[in-house]
Amino acid sequence: MAEISAAAVVKLRKMSGQSMGECKKALEEANGDMDKATEILRKKGLATLAKRAERETTEGAVVSWQSADGKTAAMATLCCETDFVAKSDDFVALAQGLREYIAAGAAEPGASTVLQTTVAGKNFQEVLTEVVSKTGEKMQVGDYVRFRLQGPGLIGTYIHFNKKVGSMVQIETDTEQVAQAPAIKQAASDFAMHVTASKPIALDAESLDSQTVEREKAIYAEQVKNKPPEVVKRIVDGKLKKFFSDYCLLLQPFVKDDSKTVEQVLAEAARQAGGQASIKQFVRFEVG
Repeated sequence: MAEISAAAVVKLRKMSGQSMGECKKALEEANGDMDKATEILRKKGLATLAKRAERETTEGAVVSWQSADGKTAAMATLCCETDFVAKSDDFVALAQGLREYIAAGAAEPGASTVLQTTVAGKNFQEVLTEVVSKTGEKMQVGDYVRFRLQGPGLIGTYIHFNKKVGSMVQIETDTEQVAQAPAIKQAASDFAMHVTASKPIALDAESLDSQTVEREKAIYAEQVKNKPPEVVKRIVDGKLKKFFSDYCLLLQPFVKDDSKTVEQVLAEAARQAGGQASIKQFVRFEVG
């Protein structure tokens, strides 16, 4: 077995961020070969991921990125097991690094897109594994979505102060001048915050899954099944209208002024901007 110098251990520690003891063990196993030792440490991280595959990752952070021209935005969740690790320097640095990867990511949604994205010759799966091997705790990308405007408009983003909840809202306008109007910019920002707080599940009633609507109707009908048919219909229709108001973004009372719906606030902003605007899509991510 090759003699392992202290200098080699220190060098590997700087490269990997592992403890001196772990680095020495890896170098001994690799007979002093630095590349093999690095691979051993990386496999240790993969082993940790496999061992903890069933463990829950209910802590972490929402990460967002937006292009300089505001036409593209992306959001992802980075999850871990404990709040202690979520606040650690290693995890915070990993979350910051994730921004580079979602900036370079493809359009396809989902965690696998981020994990397979390569920046500076290394994909995010490799980066993630290295940090796992340092912390000994399971980490994973929970989800990922990327919005890209093809015409006039803007994308509003918001991440709550606890970094566990975040949203994006894509607004399309008839002209770029309207998109850049202060009223529309404010609306985009406000709507992203609104989505974070109000948890809509669809843009409008037509966007709701038909099975969801039928399930709600059946529940409401069961609640008043002993009443006359015409009364049942009236009650079910009323409860369904309330359901739409609770869970459809455009129909929800606006969080900053619940006397108006989101749809009404957007219409007012468009009038002030001198044009037309519509919400194309939104996403809300939450860790835990």
